[in-house]
Amino acid sequence: MRFTTCPLDCFDGCSIAVNKDLKLKGNKSHPITQGYLCHHLNHYHTFERIEEARYLGQSIKINDALAILSEKLRTYEPSRTLYFKGSGNLGVMQGVTKRFFAEHKAVLASGSLCDEAGDAGISEGRGANLCLSPLHVKDAEVVILWGRNPSVTNSHMLPSLKGKTLIVIDPVKIDLAFNAALHIQIKPRGDLYLALLLCRLVAMEEMEDQTFLQERTLNYKDYLEFINGIPMRKLLDKSHVNLDEVGELLHLVKGKKVSILVGIGVQKYSFGHSVLRAIDAFGAMLGLFGKKGCGVGYLSNSGFGFTSPFKVNAKTEPLPIVNFGKYDLVFIQGGNPLNQMPCTSKVKEGLHKAKCVVYFGLHENETSSKADLVIPALSFLEKEDLKLSYGHPFIGRMPKLVDGKSGISEYALTQALLSSFGYEVLASEESIIEGVIASNSSEKDGFLISKTYEEYPYEKTFYTKSGKFEFLEEFDDDFDDEEGFFLIAAKQNKSLNSQFVTDDYLYVPLSLGLEQEERVRLTNRYGSAEYSVMPSDKLRDDCLLLYSGAKNANQLTPYAMSQEGNCATYQEMKVKLEKVQ
Repeated sequence: MRFTTCPLDCFDGCSIAVNKDLKLKGNKSHPITQGYLCHHLNHYHTFERIEEARYLGQSIKINDALAILSEKLRTYEPSRTLYFKGSGNLGVMQGVTKRFFAEHKAVLASGSLCDEAGDAGISEGRGANLCLSPLHVKDAEVVILWGRNPSVTNSHMLPSLKGKTLIVIDPVKIDLAFNAALHIQIKPRGDLYLALLLCRLVAMEEMEDQTFLQERTLNYKDYLEFINGIPMRKLLDKSHVNLDEVGELLHLVKGKKVSILVGIGVQKYSFGHSVLRAIDAFGAMLGLFGKKGCGVGYLSNSGFGFTSPFKVNAKTEPLPIVNFGKYDLVFIQGGNPLNQMPCTSKVKEGLHKAKCVVYFGLHENETSSKADLVIPALSFLEKEDLKLSYGHPFIGRMPKLVDGKSGISEYALTQALLSSFGYEVLASEESIIEGVIASNSSEKDGFLISKTYEEYPYEKTFYTKSGKFEFLEEFDDDFDDEEGFFLIAAKQNKSLNSQFVTDDYLYVPLSLGLEQEERVRLTNRYGSAEYSVMPSDKLRDDCLLLYSGAKNANQLTPYAMSQEGNCATYQEMKVKLEKVQ
């Protein structure tokens, strides 16, 4: 039996036991994985891969594909070459290709379709975004799931929730809400206002941790003055909650060890960074940082404290609103912008204008089908890599376990391009990987773990210049509310964004009186799309839901990005619904 680590974009970073037939099982001895795997890994070998390279629809050999890529890179000006990387694989070595494109003076798409607005807000207040792992949450007495559904996105957190008082804050009645002590079915875009309301009431009820506030925070009095200046009625209306619900939440957390687990949905707005700062402020007022069983957890900065072997200086363009049409050559790695990027009409238009689109990845998707040159990647079982998880502090080795029948690794492709253009070549894979491990890890019970977590997160210090937690001082909510429904994007347990098995239904509230499979059209200023409906009793009457990866979902999402963090703002809009006759 050999061992590796899951590369997928997920909190869990599972440790995998692999037998001689390449069957994947959970590593029973791993503190997080504990012997079981998710749907994706249990069916990993059933998903069709790109078997061979192709150019203009014709199959070619991998060496010919590299030759064509080199030729195209020489043909077009570097300033008109774009490098776009997705997050289909989160191994450290996946970033190696950036090294070539930076050396080549190409433009790099920078930012995120996922979580960087929230990360920016956390970093402003704490200085660094550290994780709250299942091993930490298991010591909590109360767990608040704020826009996060561990059953789908973080299944290895579930054992740590057993026996806890659960509070769910979510516009969707997720499965864990049915047995929660409290479910606040908040209005979309209302999370910041609910967090400010909670802070206001914590102060009114004198529930603050005064010692923590005095010793470990910087500007609490200014923050209190700021939130007291916001009318209570505005906070209630914007979040669409009532005082009884909020009072019950405060009753449940009073004097308890509380862990708050936050998902990415709360920050898919222009002011997404401020949402996380407000939720963090609530945690800080209760003194939840640096203590056993307490804290606020989000998608952490997995590389914090480690050397970054592929950090480069390069010209960049914001990823969520990148204009593909400005470039002659577009190189897309491990992403599917024709499905996943906001405002599909602009993405289609831009990629159509580009003279050469290169897709480098593992599976066929909407983007690979439109690419001029397709280069197959190797799977995580076929190359050397390393996984730093954003959901726990363990480091996962990813050794090569089998030779790939087709495709090329990111390292080998980069090395070939660097050599072809006469740029300085890379150090060996082994030295790069071992250098990252050595920079910030130690061994604990036979597993590598980040040294950052030798104490509780923020137990000794915050990572701001002051060394203290810094409260939110202002926010800018520039959303012009309009008629229509909020369109929520959520994760689904059989898919991972546009990978694997997608669900293309539009979920609608029962109040609309629609029947299953009826056809409807959604429209807004960005586009339109038609769907078969699935009525659901889990939604607010003002909400519709599409699972991430649903066909044409991003025909409707805005061509915009967050105020901070260069992050997509998928939910910063509403839609109108009509039946299709």
